[in-house]
Amino acid sequence: MSVRLLGVIFYFLFALLGLVACAGASLAPTPTTEPTRGEEKVLNIYNWDTYIDPAILADFEEQFGITVNYETYENNEALLSAVESPNANYDIVVPTDYMVAIMRQRELLVPLRKENIPNFKNVDPAFLNSAFDPGNRYCAPYQWGTVGIGYNIEATDKEIKSWADFFDPAYAGRVALLDDARPTLGIVLLYLGYSPNTTNPAEIVQARDFLVERREEIVAFAPDTGQDLVVNGEADLVMEWSGDIFQVMEENSDIRYAIPEEGSVIWTDAACIPITATHRDEAELFINYILEPEVGAALSNFIRYATPNQAAFPMIIEADRNNPALYPSEQVRERLFFLVDLGPDTELYEQAWQEITAPAGS
Repeated sequence: MSVRLLGVIFYFLFALLGLVACAGASLAPTPTTEPTRGEEKVLNIYNWDTYIDPAILADFEEQFGITVNYETYENNEALLSAVESPNANYDIVVPTDYMVAIMRQRELLVPLRKENIPNFKNVDPAFLNSAFDPGNRYCAPYQWGTVGIGYNIEATDKEIKSWADFFDPAYAGRVALLDDARPTLGIVLLYLGYSPNTTNPAEIVQARDFLVERREEIVAFAPDTGQDLVVNGEADLVMEWSGDIFQVMEENSDIRYAIPEEGSVIWTDAACIPITATHRDEAELFINYILEPEVGAALSNFIRYATPNQAAFPMIIEADRNNPALYPSEQVRERLFFLVDLGPDTELYEQAWQEITAPAGS
């Protein structure tokens, strides 16, 4: 038998074995021990807007010789859609707690190799072994905070202390809410006396109707830009992420932030590596980098969110460390709620949100 004929036979045997293996494989993506690596040292980060100090990125690039490509998204649902896209090419993403749980269940995340992240020891024990990521297998805490009310006290002429103040008819046409289904419907549910994680269709419908009836009183459902609306005078009260308001308070002493008396949403964002990452080593290097005490402190001091890095906390701006709106007391935290993954019942919120944000007359 000729060498060429033997080669053909072995070719078809290996092809047949490949088909058999594929037939028994799951259609879901499976993480590899070592992802495909490009020749160039690159890191593709997908993060929230205004959520990092550009100097941190520049210093990381200079120190490690890695080029960082940085893109931003407006909400967790946009992040999920992008990661599930066939063209996804992100090495680090920063979902919020309930979205981490969703991404885990959909097998969209790669487990962290903790041996490559020795600075994980700096994480505050309060942020370890969370319900959304038991054992911190997939993600490292990035920042945490609350959803509250940012407002211009010169325009409101009084301190705002509650969601009842926020929805006061006296401010009709001067308020904006987040363009984000779960937290926005969550705070309305709280205001109405329900759980922000309810799966009761009647309660969700009531929250939907509450917002639909007030559509003309709402300036905008802002895509993570409520702070700009209050700075520019386009709205006097905005529902926003805590740090976004703290960032602009330095620009205008009339801007304040309140955690409403009825309660609100508390959250943790986490740095995770998606299944499609092609620069896993660089991603773990970056996570380890931002968990360094000095870097973690620089991050929180710039973006004005709360740090989950206990080694960084002593280096946080003193005024921030002592600010109960940024680091709420235990008494206040008893009124705060984490959003949780609701599985198929999430569709109840998505349907309600589509009806709330649908163009008038549609």
